Amino acid sequence: MTLTSLMNIIFDLGDVIIPIDLRAPLRNFAMLANQSEEAMEALWKKHGIWQQYETGLIDDENFRQAVRELVRHETDAPDKWADELIDTAWNTVLLDLPVERIDRIQALQGQHHGRPHRLFLLSNTNAIHIREVNRRLVSLGKPTLEELFERVFYSHEVKLMKPNPGIYQHVLSEANLVAEETVFLDDNRANIDAAAALGIRAVHVVAPKTIIDYLAELGA
Repeated sequence: MTLTSLMNIIFDLGDVIIPIDLRAPLRNFAMLANQSEEAMEALWKKHGIWQQYETGLIDDENFRQAVRELVRHETDAPDKWADELIDTAWNTVLLDLPVERIDRIQALQGQHHGRPHRLFLLSNTNAIHIREVNRRLVSLGKPTLEELFERVFYSHEVKLMKPNPGIYQHVLSEANLVAEETVFLDDNRANIDAAAALGIRAVHVVAPKTIIDYLAELGA
């Protein structure tokens, strides 16, 4: 099946559009707190701050305060854990943005066999990361994520995370999509399996291939 019949395309963000290093924030917070990376990882897993933030249970301010309480030593200077420092360490998860991927998505906004593609973004993410991605896009003269796609669906706004089937059902319902006419590109096997179970054509993005390669295989 090609994109002749699959006219709706849903993209993941991390490691699909922009490469990420999930351990980078742990390394940076550990360094700032003078702790081992293993100890920092144990703290994050115990308190579940990442998941709380990315499901919208806590907002930016509460996330930063939770980080301070989790990793700040009592002898730290008051300004050591300023908002900007936390945001910078947190955003190290985001690696260099490949402009050619943005250009490829923009090209899909045109016609394909006489019909326009409908493009969507579905990401487990949070407001700090989205602001940083959009800042980088604008600095490169590219549209923001909200301008690049017809609709964006962020876990912290939907208050559900992939691979929960509810988040896919939400996207299908909100965008009025037919699952069998929709392709979803994601780098996580569990996310792919969950989408496929609902009838969505799910494509597992695995390096060294990129979305440019997979879109070509689909005939886009």
